Amino acid sequence: MAATATTSFSTLSKPSLYSNANSQIPQKAPVFLLPKTLQKPCLSHTTHKTHISLSSKNPISDLLSKEKRSPDDFSSYFDDDDDKPREECGVVGIYGDPEASRLCYLALHALQHRGQEGAGIVAVNENKVLQSVTGVGLVSEVFNESKLDQLPGDLAIGHVRYSTAGASMLKNVQPFVAGYRFGSVGVAHNGNLVNYGKLRASLEDNGSIFNTSSDTEVVLHLIATSKTRPFFLRIVDACEKLEGAYSMVFVTEDKLVAVRDPFGFRPLVMGRRSNGAVVFASETCALDLIEATYEREVYPGEVLVVDKDGVQSLCLMPHPEPKQCIFEHIYFSLPNSVVFGRSVYESRHVFGEILATEAPVDCDVVIAVPDSGVVAALGYAAKAGVPFQQGLIRSHYVGRTFIEPSQKIRDFGVKLKLSPVRGVLEGKRVVVVDDSIVRGTTSSKIVRLLKEAGAKEVHMRIASPPIIASCYYGVDTPSSGELISNRMSVEEIREFIGCDSLAFLPIDSLKKLLADDSPNFCYACFSGNYPVQPKEVKVKRVGDFVDDGLNGSLASIDGGWVQTPLNQDVQKVSEIGK
Repeated sequence: MAATATTSFSTLSKPSLYSNANSQIPQKAPVFLLPKTLQKPCLSHTTHKTHISLSSKNPISDLLSKEKRSPDDFSSYFDDDDDKPREECGVVGIYGDPEASRLCYLALHALQHRGQEGAGIVAVNENKVLQSVTGVGLVSEVFNESKLDQLPGDLAIGHVRYSTAGASMLKNVQPFVAGYRFGSVGVAHNGNLVNYGKLRASLEDNGSIFNTSSDTEVVLHLIATSKTRPFFLRIVDACEKLEGAYSMVFVTEDKLVAVRDPFGFRPLVMGRRSNGAVVFASETCALDLIEATYEREVYPGEVLVVDKDGVQSLCLMPHPEPKQCIFEHIYFSLPNSVVFGRSVYESRHVFGEILATEAPVDCDVVIAVPDSGVVAALGYAAKAGVPFQQGLIRSHYVGRTFIEPSQKIRDFGVKLKLSPVRGVLEGKRVVVVDDSIVRGTTSSKIVRLLKEAGAKEVHMRIASPPIIASCYYGVDTPSSGELISNRMSVEEIREFIGCDSLAFLPIDSLKKLLADDSPNFCYACFSGNYPVQPKEVKVKRVGDFVDDGLNGSLASIDGGWVQTPLNQDVQKVSEIGK
């Protein structure tokens, strides 16, 4: 473990979110509102019948695989495109379909954008034995026909991961499976537990032995040590001890259980296939691929139990005002998903419209940083009446490893993934729309790339407010001291990345857009005001080894976890957001 890092802060007064070397911020215009989201209360002890039957026997007691492999086998690189917040993971659960594992496999493909370090599926076979296949890499790299043949049954859960807690090793790849005195249980978790260290220490003091460095394993130990009955009440009992973000799916010999934390930080939806099979997934795009009809969200603080008797819903605990992650709409989710009851595409399109209204600039063409900036750029172009064109072409064929020539190529990592179109850019005043700026290194290289391709002017428009604080709820962000908006004003950032003007989406406009739903979202990364106070949480110290996103050994990546001094860190970041 690396030594504790000291994080420095620059307390910012409320700066303008627009910076131009030659002009002042224009008057604000009216904001466009999306349809209001219907918020439903957590249901209580309701049952919906399904045409599914399954019985339970013959548990297993196998724990996680202890297979040892070379560190190189688990390498995962950072690239320039990854100067972004990164989602922890995606989950899926299916009950009542004879091809449950294959449907999980397809659903995980749809959720691949939520995690690329590892993937796994646990299925319950006809003997009621939980069988698991996990591996490091993309879904298509982990699974093939023969591996899916090892996962028969009509009940399965799956997971794709990008770690925020736990090193990138095979033993940390979920779903986790464990045996205890009443049977076996598998779990897949999206989120991050802010009291993980305290819970683990307490469990170890009472004799628990941990096999991984993942916070998810704590949940299994809490279930195993719970004294309550029946099984789903053990889950409730365990979750009452958890603090932070969690959307989880559990599988036993005869049940599928979905649970979402009381704040609803991370998304989780429910759907059904035409044969009555029940499906849970992190996003609706996974439902679409496997032809499941979206029914509703799993509500914050809700536990849904699916078995041969149908779907039972109960409240986990009295829950406060929801605090759903706004970055699901800014960056994480696919545009074709409906998240927290809202179309992600529509949200991003309006983000672009707001930028065009509140930070206009004379330009000849609007382009996007693909792929996450495309929809906001379309919104900007439509509102500004300027043509949208593909000024940057993204390569989708960059492998996990590659060899750089001995003569170093400047901005090598960006050039591998993004190629400028000179015919679109040359001699033009260009507005380039991106979803966010984290450390600023990628943006500076993109600006340089565009100007080298002949752009006369480059104006950056960012479809999110400035990120000034780390996330502790299942998103991988650098420590607050490495966030460029934490250390610099908008004008200083503009100078650093070298563009002619720079504007961010104002947070007040974002909240107006969300209207009555605004209090139901978490804005901690923009304000430093945390709904659940972080405790002993690790964040990535990205540092120099991600300069071009391609340098640095596995040791430097996995050793890049630091304990941030939260007693000072959170307090000072909160002051910035006031």
